[in-house]
Amino acid sequence: MIRLVILDFDGTLADTVELIVKTNQEVQRRMHYPVCEPERIIATIGLPLADGIQAMYPDVPLAQELPQWVSVYREVFEELKKSIVPEVFPHVRETLAELTEKGVTCTVASSRGRESLNVFLQEMGLSRYISYVLGAEDVTRAKPYPDPVLKTLEELDISASEAIVVGDMPVDVQMGLGAGAFTCGVTYGNSGREALEAAGAHYVIDDFQNLLHFLPSLPR
Repeated sequence: MIRLVILDFDGTLADTVELIVKTNQEVQRRMHYPVCEPERIIATIGLPLADGIQAMYPDVPLAQELPQWVSVYREVFEELKKSIVPEVFPHVRETLAELTEKGVTCTVASSRGRESLNVFLQEMGLSRYISYVLGAEDVTRAKPYPDPVLKTLEELDISASEAIVVGDMPVDVQMGLGAGAFTCGVTYGNSGREALEAAGAHYVIDDFQNLLHFLPSLPR
């Protein structure tokens, strides 16, 4: 019986890719670094900010520059999100409502900051379905480590065998597998079926509502 669905946010619940890409590119300009192509930025979605910067610029002296980079990122993000408004993916609201109605606990585990997550969830009308929100600052080791899932399981007193992790990136799948949970990749976000299957996802779906088709607790 699946009692808990642990959800990624960016690329799983909401289409934030344009906002993320343009924020990163503007920050790169202001930090006087070469501006990355969108594909290179998208490949870092799901990672904490510091890890994403290091992936794009391996030689960046993070110890010296990270505080300024974070400050500039937050400033640019707040500027751009007024004009680039992320949308909830199709069937997310309806599916979360049905899961909640049937007694399945839904949570979010993301490398985005908790405050940003809560604001988005509230603005998008999703917060009513989400029982627990875990952000980047809540764990020492983020995705692909299992820590976000393990902490969620501990907080809610639910076993890994009763949980499924849903995300659009291989790091989401790796995080769930490392914690011993079931995993489901979604193909409509920022990576494709091949990458999610290669990461070892138990299930891969093309539409969020398909989550209802195979959860043991929700026969259809």
